[in-house]
Amino acid sequence: MGTKDLRAPKRKVMPEMEGATARWYARNRGSAAQLAEYRRQAARLADGLPDGAAVLEVAPGPGYLAIELARLGAYRITGLDVSRTFVALAGEAARRAGVVVDFRQGDVHDLPFPAGAFDLVVCQAAFKNFVRPVRALDEMHRVLRPGGRAVIHDLRSDISAADIAREVAGMGLGRLDAFWTRSALRMLRRRAVTADTFARLAGASAFGGAEVDRDGGIGLEVRLTRAG
Repeated sequence: MGTKDLRAPKRKVMPEMEGATARWYARNRGSAAQLAEYRRQAARLADGLPDGAAVLEVAPGPGYLAIELARLGAYRITGLDVSRTFVALAGEAARRAGVVVDFRQGDVHDLPFPAGAFDLVVCQAAFKNFVRPVRALDEMHRVLRPGGRAVIHDLRSDISAADIAREVAGMGLGRLDAFWTRSALRMLRRRAVTADTFARLAGASAFGGAEVDRDGGIGLEVRLTRAG
């Protein structure tokens, strides 16, 4: 795959994450099992993060991970999502949780933040939807301070329907929601990439490379660092 293809891969049109669709997603991702996983993820991300660190979650959706990060320390947490419905839902969830998170609407391809503004950038389950993935990585690189890091979790393409079924079985969903979640993941799998392709995307970006590993389930964990 050449640089041109990496910078502008084709993306199929997805249902807009607004209104009822966004509210269904927020409810579906809020099961007890999934909230417990958000807490575990937040603890791993916060390991070694000093008090006062600035954290950006790109595409936080309903905000569950950002909220769990805010519970863990005196961090300055910002969440940026293209969906106005998600921004409203996440803001309300943060208020109910009694934490401060600055959720705002915006586009990952043109982050509305100055260079070097964040110590950590996080992106979970959304990267496959970015229409210009290298541009998105370049923007994450730009807003990180020297030495700052980015962590991306996302679905990978080389998984089977059986892999998806096992993953969904652990989400604590009802029968109908589990059916729709399996269907959605099978569709989203077509937009995802392999570990090797993600490594090439990272290599074509301002980061110049990344550590890319399978996460033990149906996804990838990508770790990137802005050089000091």
